[in-house]
Amino acid sequence: MPEAAERPHVPHQDTPQGRVDLRPIAHVVGWLLLAMAGLMLLPILVDLIDRRDGEGAFLRSAAVTGVTGSLLVIATANAGRGGLDLRQAFLLTVAIWVVLPLFGSLPFMLGPPHLALTDAVFEAVSGITTTGATVIVGLDALPPGINLWRGLLNWTGGLGIVFVAMIFLPALRIGGMQFFRTEGFDTMGKILPRAADIARSLLQVYLGLTLVVILTYRAIGMTPLDATVNGMATVATGGFSPADASFAKYPGAAEYLGGLFMVLAAMPYIRYVQLLRGESRPLRRDPQARAFVLWLAVMVGAVTLWQVRTSPMGLEQAFRETWFNLASVMTGTGFFSGSFAGWEGFAMTTAFVAGLIGGCSGSSSGALTVFRVQLCLAALVHQLGRICHPSRIAALRYDGRPVTADVIDGLILFVTGYIFLIGVLSVALALLGVDAVSALFGIWTMIGNIGYGYGPLVAPTGTFIDFPGAAKWIMVLAMILGRLGLLTLLVLLLPRFWRA
Repeated sequence: MPEAAERPHVPHQDTPQGRVDLRPIAHVVGWLLLAMAGLMLLPILVDLIDRRDGEGAFLRSAAVTGVTGSLLVIATANAGRGGLDLRQAFLLTVAIWVVLPLFGSLPFMLGPPHLALTDAVFEAVSGITTTGATVIVGLDALPPGINLWRGLLNWTGGLGIVFVAMIFLPALRIGGMQFFRTEGFDTMGKILPRAADIARSLLQVYLGLTLVVILTYRAIGMTPLDATVNGMATVATGGFSPADASFAKYPGAAEYLGGLFMVLAAMPYIRYVQLLRGESRPLRRDPQARAFVLWLAVMVGAVTLWQVRTSPMGLEQAFRETWFNLASVMTGTGFFSGSFAGWEGFAMTTAFVAGLIGGCSGSSSGALTVFRVQLCLAALVHQLGRICHPSRIAALRYDGRPVTADVIDGLILFVTGYIFLIGVLSVALALLGVDAVSALFGIWTMIGNIGYGYGPLVAPTGTFIDFPGAAKWIMVLAMILGRLGLLTLLVLLLPRFWRA
């Protein structure tokens, strides 16, 4: 499927010139719905073993999802063999993150916790976009199947995001990501296999890292369910925990290791593919990975010292909580521990900046990403140099490679749109009656796919349940916009997109 996005598309003869043939898109979505229906069988088994009420909701949800997927696959069987042109690639990317959450929300409505439509869609979108924000209070009392489903939504969403980040966004030229696209998938290093081989290698890395994290969590004392759900959410940088207390339920070693695993999950996955092939130099020399680790270390050190000076915490506790929570915010995971809910002043400002930056491009992390922030800073320095030395001719470079004008244009458009949407959508929430702090942090966490809320509306429950219904739909839009690189969704609103 991804390899097809690289080939010119020959329209079907029965498709009028200029119109978008939706059949290949529906065919892929149908197969994905069948896969989702298959995943719904796992919570059924867990609830049956645990003898908890919940398997009926998953059985009905799997039936609806499976039948719909089968009908789409059968109806579009003759359209699934061709390539995808650019417009179809845009539509498919959007369709995946719009259609799948609708069916993923069915178990939340048909069984415990019996959410209304708005809350169920919010929870499912939050899971698949790996945002990690929740509207469910009382996670510990839910049947294990529903918590496993939340973890599966995170895990599959994270895997899909890695595929999109490495294969689709460069082809769609979103937010400067075309910098990573060449004919041979030369992603900041040696020539790599084409799309299908890259997808296979990424899947192997993703599965392997997930297994390591789950086994480690189990070894340090987490229950099997907690280790599995937290492990899947960690690797996906998703943040759905099966406990209301999140990682505060397991203070100590889990915070150190959880922070480490979140950082590893926010690194460019293509570097792990190269590492498995015996090429460690690309990871060691990757300017994005090095900056990510450095910036996080500086912020952790500064906030740790601030906590020691302004709170009764000792150095070890201050470092442990700061390390875990800042790693969670910057990677866009959304777990929390210790006193994070009470952070304010310098500590919360630092966390806000960390959430704006995000993790590395080529991972499941959201927000601006380190690559884009680095390129913005480099462009700023380059422009200042041109002002100081007008006669000097020097090309803007990143990691030794020249940065073309179309990359800079895409970057500026993305960063401007990102900041603009945070402002506009925050005002929209405020107009619906949400206080200013909750509105700003609500959009910050949704569009950055961070997951953690802050403000008077979040404080009583630690969830987004108390936000107005209309505000939740705006936040759903923000989650999808943030996950799809903003422009992937907005470009569909242009009339000329639908013309030849």
